[in-house]
Amino acid sequence: MLREDPVSRIRLPNGEGFAWLVTRYEDVKQVTNDARFSRQAVVGRSVTRLAPHFIPLEGAVGFADPPDHTRLRRSVAKAFTSRAVARVEESAQRVMDGLVDAMLAEGAPADLMAHVNGLFPLAVVSEVVGVPKEDGPLMKGWTASILSSAHGKEHSDRAKQEIGAYFTGLLCRTAPGDDTLASLLSHAVADDELTLPEAVALAVLIQVSGAHAVTNNSANMLYALLTHPDQLRRLREDPALMPAAIEELLRFIPHRNGVGLSRIALEDVTVGGATIRAGDAVYASYLTANRDPGVFADPDTLDFGREQTAHFSFGHGPHYCVGPMLARLESRITLATLLDRLPGLRLAVPPEDIRWRRGALIRGPENLPVTWDIA
Repeated sequence: MLREDPVSRIRLPNGEGFAWLVTRYEDVKQVTNDARFSRQAVVGRSVTRLAPHFIPLEGAVGFADPPDHTRLRRSVAKAFTSRAVARVEESAQRVMDGLVDAMLAEGAPADLMAHVNGLFPLAVVSEVVGVPKEDGPLMKGWTASILSSAHGKEHSDRAKQEIGAYFTGLLCRTAPGDDTLASLLSHAVADDELTLPEAVALAVLIQVSGAHAVTNNSANMLYALLTHPDQLRRLREDPALMPAAIEELLRFIPHRNGVGLSRIALEDVTVGGATIRAGDAVYASYLTANRDPGVFADPDTLDFGREQTAHFSFGHGPHYCVGPMLARLESRITLATLLDRLPGLRLAVPPEDIRWRRGALIRGPENLPVTWDIA
């Protein structure tokens, strides 16, 4: 579609009617940053979609438009500034070192999903949000239920109710004053900047998406490295390439199993030569935009020396991800620590034996068996 029909009419497995799918870089940029395309207008409509049910909680920031969206984001922005993220780095590195210590003690081969990638992002985002360590298993279970389309609407709704009740209690117990997201949200509720349901929806969104997205994408990064030995060797020989490598991996990896939330055209708008009528649903594909040959030369090649052009892996426009600096920090710690402490790191099975999540909306491996050189 990117090459032959870049503004296409599509019908997805659930919901009703048809939608437009926009795939080119410039068209995706237009749709995601144009106030004439509304997320709020999706609410209450049975728009054609991938999942049998909408994933975010009602009232979540994902369904808001400016200026309401701006107000909601402002309440959480302080938790993700460069200074706030830097405060987390030391403790995050300690968590990672502990996980690798335990894996080394158990010996090779080992499944990185079980020992590292399934645990590290959850621990980091829980610290940022203010979730006690002992509640990690609860968060992991609820996240899996909410972000999978495999269990059905009833299962997902129950998980959303339970995690919503958890965060309602947490925010009511948390006193304003510390640097956690829960504290910031509690303060915003006390100052009437947010309602309690709005604060709870924000906390759930960041906890769930922050853990699940980085779990999968950091594993995708490792899989990409271990199946591109030339780029892995290049990174080992020049560790200063790490920031550029992470950006290229973010561009190259298809992060989702499909498209995300739609938008509704509030008036007739021309996109890529096609007229999208008022009331039509539109999906923007960040995945294809990141592989647009009109923007990225030889886009299907992983190249850590590529001239940097802004990718869309964290979105674009008002709904740009609130925590990209934290995600980059976690990716850097994961890659740098494993490459440093596991010499000769390599897959322990053929690449075709890796199992991939089928029901989840975020793409990632179910298992990632690796081995390494034992001194």
